Amino acid sequence: MKKKIVNFKLEVYTLCKQKLEERILSFEQAMKNAQEASNSEDKSSAGDKYETSRAMGQLDRDMNAKQLVEAQSEFASLSKINIDIISDKIIHGTMVETDIGIYFIAAGIGTIELKDETKLIKKVIVLSPKSPLAIALLGKSAGEIITFNQKQFHIKRLV
Repeated sequence: MKKKIVNFKLEVYTLCKQKLEERILSFEQAMKNAQEASNSEDKSSAGDKYETSRAMGQLDRDMNAKQLVEAQSEFASLSKINIDIISDKIIHGTMVETDIGIYFIAAGIGTIELKDETKLIKKVIVLSPKSPLAIALLGKSAGEIITFNQKQFHIKRLV
């Protein structure tokens, strides 16, 4: 049973890495497209239209660059997780099963869906360790109850 749970955690971890890799590629492509669009604008007789287009392209590129750096940072943080470690307290890299849902303290990815060992679709909410809920969970143990946003979470199991 424990091996199946650890394998499920590995699947979640692998899917998280894939999603972050996709984000990184997407932001890189968006930056490239914004730069190309900015560089290809021809001067026109409309005066400031050229400069406005270049400025908008630069803002778009900068926004994507910021998101790229954030995604790369999350990927680096995720890559440092040793998923074989099962702690008795919630730490970065712990999968937490509660009565409300399953949470993986790893990166700010959001909800992912995959099949567990019984082929049932399970939803796992992947949280950044810096998120308010993750902060509330860190350091807690199985059996504890926490209150967050006026909801009680009973921590059932840590993986």
